[in-house]
Amino acid sequence: MTGTAVNTPREQDGSFRETEKGMNAELNRHIDQLRQMTTAQLQLKYRELFGQASHSNHKDYLFRRVAWRMQAVAEGGLSERASAYAREIAADPDLRLCAPKKPIEIQPAVRLANASRQLDPRVPPPGTQLIKRYKDETLTVTVLEDGYQYGDRIYKSLSAIARQVTGTQWNGYVFFGLRLRQEQGRAE
Repeated sequence: MTGTAVNTPREQDGSFRETEKGMNAELNRHIDQLRQMTTAQLQLKYRELFGQASHSNHKDYLFRRVAWRMQAVAEGGLSERASAYAREIAADPDLRLCAPKKPIEIQPAVRLANASRQLDPRVPPPGTQLIKRYKDETLTVTVLEDGYQYGDRIYKSLSAIARQVTGTQWNGYVFFGLRLRQEQGRAE
């Protein structure tokens, strides 16, 4: 690393600076190549560098992570002292990522149990079957106490079923034609 008060023998003769510039130039060339890659190519590069698949399909995110990793591999990652400090911070049980929205209140010793799920007025009572014609299929969904049964599986939401059936994101209430009771009265 340059900029220190003590010059090493390699720095005095200039070979260190040339090596550093050469490495930076090569790294910069590789990073410029990353800018031209598609998302799929960046995902492959991510897998190659990190040893696991990325959970993101966001091209800019993948570019930044891959470029950072290439730089860390080429020039070294965090120092041992910085790594130890990061581990210490991560192990702190009082670590909060967001401040609480309201002051923490003292919880009463005895609490009354609330219903397991607050009922949405659009959801019919448990046991009701929702029937939907989609393309050439008739979908039958049974409303349960804690979810919805479609086929042999139990889903937590109608949106999950709609996504499973169509392959795209849907609002489950809209897909199955469930509206608020007030809206139903106006529509009729």
